[in-house]
This record gives sequence, C-alpha cells and structure tokens, in this order.
Amino acid sequence: MNSPEEIVADFRARFRAAPRLFRAPGRVNLIGEHTDYNDGFVMPAAIEFDTRVAAAPRRDRSLVVHSRLRDETAGIDLDAGPIRPSGAWHDYVFGVARMLEAAGHRLVGCDMTITSTVPIGAGLSSSAALEVAIATALAALAGHALDPIAVARLCQKAENEHVGMRCGIMDQYIAACGVAGHALMIDCRSLAARPVAIDPAY
Repeated sequence: MNSPEEIVADFRARFRAAPRLFRAPGRVNLIGEHTDYNDGFVMPAAIEFDTRVAAAPRRDRSLVVHSRLRDETAGIDLDAGPIRPSGAWHDYVFGVARMLEAAGHRLVGCDMTITSTVPIGAGLSSSAALEVAIATALAALAGHALDPIAVARLCQKAENEHVGMRCGIMDQYIAACGVAGHALMIDCRSLAARPVAIDPAY
C-alpha cells in the first residue's frame, strides 16, 4: 500500500481530489553523535526508508491530515488563533505549519495523507522525515520556494519549540539536503556541508 499509485488512489478515495506527492528520507548517522546541538561536525546519510505526503489545496484555510499508519485524522483552522501543541502525533505537522507562518510564509488550506516506511522509534529520524515532507508540501502548495537549509531550520524550530524536543539540526538537514550515494559532512555551526561518496556495496 506504499507505491505512489496506491498513495494517490487512497488520497482520491478519501478527499475526492488529485494530490501532489512529496517525500523526505530517514537517515543513519555515521559519525558525530550528540555533536550537532553543540555546533560540532556530523556525517549522516539518507536511507531508502522515507515519508511520503500526498497533498491537495482546499478552498478554506484548514489543514486536514490523515495518518495512514495510525488510521487517524486531525485538523486545524489556520485562521482560528495560535496553533498550540496537544501532545499528539500531529504536533509534528501543525508545528511545521506554525513555524512557516511565523516566518512570513502564508499557507493555504490543504488536505494531506501521510505514508511512511521509516520505523518509528528506531533512531532513523522518522520525525525529521515527517517534518521535512510536510514543510515541502505546505510551501509548494502555497507557492513558496524555500531553500532546503531554510526548510531544515524551520523544521528543527518546530521540533524544538512546538513539539518540545531540543534536538540539533542534523536530522532535518539530511532529510532536506541528502545526496544519493553519499553521506554529508555537516558543520553544524556554519551549516556548510560537503558530500562524501559511499561505496555502492554499502
């Protein structure tokens, strides 16, 4: 049930609209545990497990999101006042929307479904993959062209300030900027990075 065709068909059946698809990968970290939030160096690599968001605009300013894994739907009205955390899984979604709007990127309402193959709680950054896929979808539907590093920073801010997890930027950075066949050596102080080729056997 995770092919693009199946994701689109599920979305069409649920929301009666044709979606666009967006994705972001999970990651493994090769070097640099706990150094990203101390402005150090890390070297993560994106992996084949990913989160995919199907999304289509709405006529109003509501965000409606359905998790296919949980079979749960949640929604907010962007015009109904401050977006506050609830302690539920959709904090990751609505926190990203909150930070995009706070940064001056006015959003349109949309319907979304989430499909993920990134194992939750396995240390493969399922939350960052979700945040980056959501941010990419929301920005694209609203017509905002965001730099991938800007996306990573907004997603980190969402996790820090809305979800309440004081993580560094490594996970969001690699989810937004990963390069196929390479790890990224990231300087978490300057946010400069260079790709490091990985032997195809690995």
